[in-house]
Amino acid sequence: MGQQSGQGTSGKTPNWWSTFHDKFVVEERFMEPEARKALYRWAVILIGVGAVLFLATLVGVVQSNTAPWGPDEPIRDWLLSVRSELLTVVMIFLAVLFGPVALPIIVLVVTVVWGFAAKHAWRPLVLAGAMITGVVASQIILQIIKRARPPVELMLFGADHTFSFPSGHVLGACDFLLVGTFLIFSRRENTRSAVLGFVGAGVGIVLAALSRLYLGYHWLSDALASLSLSLVILGAVIALDTWRTARIPGERITGELSKADAPGD
Repeated sequence: MGQQSGQGTSGKTPNWWSTFHDKFVVEERFMEPEARKALYRWAVILIGVGAVLFLATLVGVVQSNTAPWGPDEPIRDWLLSVRSELLTVVMIFLAVLFGPVALPIIVLVVTVVWGFAAKHAWRPLVLAGAMITGVVASQIILQIIKRARPPVELMLFGADHTFSFPSGHVLGACDFLLVGTFLIFSRRENTRSAVLGFVGAGVGIVLAALSRLYLGYHWLSDALASLSLSLVILGAVIALDTWRTARIPGERITGELSKADAPGD
């Protein structure tokens, strides 16, 4: 009998992971049933729209034998016509900001600081997981499609002979901005702030895509493929986060901080 002291209700002694999980990872929020259903609907819509858009872009690129497709060349020609020294400096800055060196550092700093500030690891982990998913997906697709980039002589920031479809810069920017915006504003009841947050994310995505097209490293269809993949990832994040954290009145809660935030009976 004495051996059972200090054990949980399941008869097993809690280990460090279960203690950490219950205290820091379990993050539950409370909402009305209709609000939770709406989140699931948005998840399905985003996954569906993203998948259809990606497949349409993919089919077009494959049918063109990975050559420029649709508006790719007209958009490239227009961007060539508006090039200037000042604009080039701005676009290079944006490309570096959303590039494979700076963006991972930004994500790492954000997730660590966010985790300590919020005293929860769930949302920072979800953001990091979404970013990693995007990187893995893009690398797999790159090696399958093997689409060539625009001509090297058009590139303004050094030659790049790697594959083009989809754009890793744009996908990284989309995942970071869209998923991050959702994870932040889904915990707030102010609809206007959420709308403004997603508008800001949209502006950032457009700038990231323009920088890659302007500097001569991608076609428009590369950026569209990245955006569509990110919509799928965002939809999956919304579904996962809602399933994992959204609770309606009467449902059981487990996290220590969740219990402290629980609505009164």
